[in-house]
Amino acid sequence: MSRIWLASDTHFEHDKEFVWQARGFENVTKMNQAIVKNWNAVVDMEDIVYLLGDVMLGDRERGLYYLKQLKGNIYIAFGNHDTDGRIADYLKCHNVRDVQMGYRIKVPGKRTAILTHYPTITDNMGDLRTLNFFGHTHQEDNFYQNYPNMYHVGMDSHGCTPVLLEDALAEMKTKKQSE
Repeated sequence: MSRIWLASDTHFEHDKEFVWQARGFENVTKMNQAIVKNWNAVVDMEDIVYLLGDVMLGDRERGLYYLKQLKGNIYIAFGNHDTDGRIADYLKCHNVRDVQMGYRIKVPGKRTAILTHYPTITDNMGDLRTLNFFGHTHQEDNFYQNYPNMYHVGMDSHGCTPVLLEDALAEMKTKKQSE
């Protein structure tokens, strides 16, 4: 049975210290390799992965090289660094199924989740009816401004590894119950 994973901001080939060094790596190549290794250690080929933007910057061929190594059926919600040219290249990858501005999915409990690159306030009551999974902020905390219904899935808060949807939902429920 396939599982659903969430990730964001892989930033393959983004050779800036504020990206790879902040994540604890010696250089961008080591970061790229760690992301691929971590990803493929948890994601199976038949799994679905929503990659919420900023897939790569810099050397396009090298960035695509790393993207093509990732397991799973990948759905990309494009981010601010995902240009039209990059999006066209993503769609040529064997593992990328679709690229959109964002996605709306149903999650257990008959709830709706909005999957976007940017944090999106979907419910100011925080009652977990409408959830938002996002990237972009490079924050280390999983919650946006302490909202229990807004969950960061970026590489920065998950040890450069995708997060399983059911684990994120459980963490959101725990946060809501602790309020």
